[in-house]
This record gives sequence, structure tokens and C-alpha cells, in this order.
Amino acid sequence: MLDITTDTYADARQDAGGVPVSTLQPAEPKAADPVRPSFPPPAPILTQEGPLGIRYDINEGARIKVPERTVGKWRVRLRDLDTGNILFESENQGALVQSSKRFYVRFSLEVWDVDDAGAVTEVLSHTYDAAGRDVLIQFPVGTLGDIMAWFSYAARFGQVHGCRLTCAMSELISPLLRQSYPDIRFVTHEELVEHKLHEAAYATYCLGLFFDDTACIAQPTDFRHVGLHRTAGYILGVDPAEEAPRLTLPDESRPIAEPYVCIAVQSSTQAKYWNNPTGWHAVIAFLKARGYRVICIDQKAVHGHGLVFNHIPHGAEDETGDRPLAERARWLRHAAAFVGLSSGLAWLAWAAGTPVAMISGFTHPTNEFATPFRVINWHACNSCWNDVRVRFDHHDFLWCPRHAGTPQQFECTRLITAEHVIATLMRMPGLPDIPPISRVP
Repeated sequence: MLDITTDTYADARQDAGGVPVSTLQPAEPKAADPVRPSFPPPAPILTQEGPLGIRYDINEGARIKVPERTVGKWRVRLRDLDTGNILFESENQGALVQSSKRFYVRFSLEVWDVDDAGAVTEVLSHTYDAAGRDVLIQFPVGTLGDIMAWFSYAARFGQVHGCRLTCAMSELISPLLRQSYPDIRFVTHEELVEHKLHEAAYATYCLGLFFDDTACIAQPTDFRHVGLHRTAGYILGVDPAEEAPRLTLPDESRPIAEPYVCIAVQSSTQAKYWNNPTGWHAVIAFLKARGYRVICIDQKAVHGHGLVFNHIPHGAEDETGDRPLAERARWLRHAAAFVGLSSGLAWLAWAAGTPVAMISGFTHPTNEFATPFRVINWHACNSCWNDVRVRFDHHDFLWCPRHAGTPQQFECTRLITAEHVIATLMRMPGLPDIPPISRVP
């Protein structure tokens, strides 16, 4: 059996960003470890049955398997119905044909019988149609922000196509979404394999950040161009307009009676931190002087690597720890504001409907959801995460591609001042009117 495919999925392995949702998640593989697949692979036996022993599906690209024969040939063609392009055509006596593109394409799958005399008879003509069929969308595990950013696009895909949608993701996140999306089946990757749910899928799509996908196999356009969240819209072929997911919490009550602001100061790499040495202290003092309790909802009170560690700032109340995400969402739901970084908790705050003041120079503002309270210093180096000329290194906690080892290292946030952040907070509608101040306390 001939295997005809122009690319392999391993060439565009998913490399997910975001912050861990639990210390219980599997660690990143070491450099010496064999590369593990990011997602359970598609069913080895193609899931849709056609005539004459032909099988086909759209699991991580269009796939057609025609049986071996000794007399005559098969002619196999893949087309994109929206562009009119013939993507692939082959004559063979038995083959597995797979498209190079793994993202959503409205495929046409066509097979003809070609006898030895050259007579051609059409035996299969299938036009992509997910209506009423099982579709699987796989999310990476170990990250919070990515799932909050991408989930609405998966739900939109289900609505547009009228399919029976299954979403595979971490069991730590699905409880926040399940009740709000009763028409979607939520499973873990382990449940997917254990119950062989992927073997019933008409189509499968995998969401991720594909840093090294220069051939655009797993994504139609580089995610650094379109933004972390909108890349899911492009992969799934739906409207990329952003929309926060709907969260349902087991306890919607207010955690404390007094007015409060939530903060999150930790992240997965030092470039994401607010590296101004006195920034957090000044902002916390400002908020407390105006009657707000300041609640830190990070997972960790202390985090870092090697000789560099970041601590919960003085004056913040410690609500850190390995707690359910629903508890953090509850704190956020009733907060006057959230002040944080480009991290998973900022995306959770967005989903919870909290006004978000995001402090980030590491990413360009188009990378995250729109907020009028984004804080970036255009006078400093910025937006390296969205620069396709540099490759983010998840294993280098002190990664700074342009200024590592120089006095300019991490200037993207080090030069964001407390005055800048406080002026942004004074514009937030979730906070009461505050008289201007002449200096930072």
C-alpha cells in the first residue's frame, strides 16, 4: 500500500504557550526524551466508508484510502471547493492519500476507476459536510490562557456546521465551560483514547501555537500575525472576531464584602513579568490608600528559575495555591478590576467579565483580547513574542532575544512605570472616581 502525503504532522508539532493550570500537569519533555505527540493521533482506520472498499475522512486533513488492485488504476483528487484549486491528484493501484493541510478546508474528495482500456468511471464524489456528524477539536493540556482564548471559536464552529462537537481538553478547565455549552461533549485526551471516540470522528482539528510551521501545514497563517486567540478562528475557518467564553461557576457569590482588586504577578517566563522593581508596591499602595483590598490569585506565591525568583508583592493578600480554577474565577467575577500580565489569569479575567489592566511589553497588543486598559511603553523594546524573526524558547526562563545579557534586558516592562499603570487604573469604569495625584505614593 503506497502512502502518498506531501507533509507529516510532526513537522508542525504544536508548541503551546500559556501558563500551567496545575503543578500536577506533566512536565515538558527533556531535550533527550523522544518527541511525544502533542495530541492523540487520528484513527488508524479511516472512519467513513465509501464504495468498493474505499475509506475516507477529514481527520487532521483529508484522507482517502483506496484498496490495492492489480488490474486498472484509481484516480484520486483533492480539491478546495472555496478556492477552486486542485490540491492533489494521483493515479495508483492502491494508496493512502492525505492532504498536506491540517486546518479547516472545505474539501472535495473524488475517486474514479480507470480500467486498462482507459475508460473512466466516477466511484466517489464527497463534498465536505459536517452537519450531523461527529467532529473532534483537540486543545493542548497544561495551559489556561490558550483554552480561554480559543474555546469560543470551537463553539462557533459547532454552531456554523451543525455538527456533534467533542472538545478534548484538561479536566481542570472543562468544568468552567460544560454547563454553559450543553451541546458540546467534553472529554480528556485519555478518555478520548480509552473510549476510542476519535475513531468515530468525521473530522478532527488540533489547536495550538505552531512556531516552526513555516509551510503553514497546521495553520493557514502564522499566529504571530493574527493574535494568539484569533489563530483558532483561522485554523477552524470561522469568523476570527474575538468572543469571551461563557463561564458557569458552582458558587457565584461574592467572596468578601469589601471592594477589592485582583492581581496576578507570576508568569511562565521572566519576559512576561512586570520587571519594574517598585511597580507592584506602588500600585498596591495606591489601591489600598483608596479603600481597596488587593488580592493576589496567582497559583504560586514564589516562582522563578535558577537565581531569579519573583515573590508576591508586599501589601497583597495571599490567595495563591493549587486551588480550583472556579475559585479564581469567582474572585475575578466580583473584582472591581484585574491587574496582571499577558498570562492565563488575564484571559480568565476576560472570560469572567472583569475589567482588565494588562501590563505587557513582551507581546504586541494585537496578541491578546482588546482592552482599553492595555499598558505598553512604545519607547522601549517591545513585541518580541510576535516577531516572526525570533523563536521563543520555552526552556529559557530568561529569554530575551534582542537584549539578553545587556542593560536593556527586559526593558519592555522594566520601563513601564507605576505612574503609567496608575493613570490607566484611574480610567477604569470599575473603579470609583479618584482625584488625580501629583506623584506615585
